[in-house]
Amino acid sequence: MSQQEAIKLFETQKVRVIWDDEQEKYYFSIVDVIRVLNDNETIRQATIYWSVLKGRLKKEGADEVFTNCKQLKMTAEDGKQRLTDVADKEQLFRIIQSIPSKKAEPIKQWLAKVGAERLNQMQDPERGIQMSLQDYKRLGYSDNWINQRLKSIEIRKDLTDQWDAHGVEEGVQYATLTDIIYQAWAGLTAKEYKHLKGLHQENLRDNMTNEELVMNMLAELTTTNIEKAEQPQSMSEHAHAAARGGEVAKVAREAFEQQTGKKVVSPLNAKDYFDSLQPHIDFEDEDPKKQ
Repeated sequence: MSQQEAIKLFETQKVRVIWDDEQEKYYFSIVDVIRVLNDNETIRQATIYWSVLKGRLKKEGADEVFTNCKQLKMTAEDGKQRLTDVADKEQLFRIIQSIPSKKAEPIKQWLAKVGAERLNQMQDPERGIQMSLQDYKRLGYSDNWINQRLKSIEIRKDLTDQWDAHGVEEGVQYATLTDIIYQAWAGLTAKEYKHLKGLHQENLRDNMTNEELVMNMLAELTTTNIEKAEQPQSMSEHAHAAARGGEVAKVAREAFEQQTGKKVVSPLNAKDYFDSLQPHIDFEDEDPKKQ
């Protein structure tokens, strides 16, 4: 069964989901949905609520609702893959009925919409790009940053397609090669980079400045072209290509820093910026009139 984890937004709140290609359906993190419905501040609060709700449903004779729920590995707040209670759309509808919340009906409509969007995206991939654009806009990113981010997604996809074609396995091997690229141009592994920015579950690229995104795109684009030219087969050959791709971006980064006096690798993350009242061109349009 092929599964893909993603983050979907209800208003501005994140819900972890996994798409099951075989079943052609989404499985949603139950605690994430509960967190949205109850305005819980933490996953722990939502987890406790879910535990209590399961006990109540059992007493009501409706325990089949949660006994039929799956457990799938999802990225937790600490960045690790952990087993998480998930439910499909129909199961969630039953759970939502047991939770008094003014958001119950809006989230039901959202759940139905998310499932339909995925099926539409399979027939027309451009829809997926448009949805990503709208999600970033709702989170407050500027058009300038969004354009860079969508281009970075395209470049990353081209690179992973090359890895797939030459036997690189998604998961540990992807992460290893990505770390080599980051270390080569930024001097940090993905884990170290996220620590610098104070990130846990969040996507690192979603928290990169324009300068960081451009350098990372250059590193991945160069790696992709090396892969296409040399057709590496072994993991060591892929690693060598990744290091060389990252080195090209390192040279560009050092030249940029020398000419501008500005460091590219930044501890700034998106949340810090959006919570700040001070303007910063990295996540906003550079035109002062748009700030």
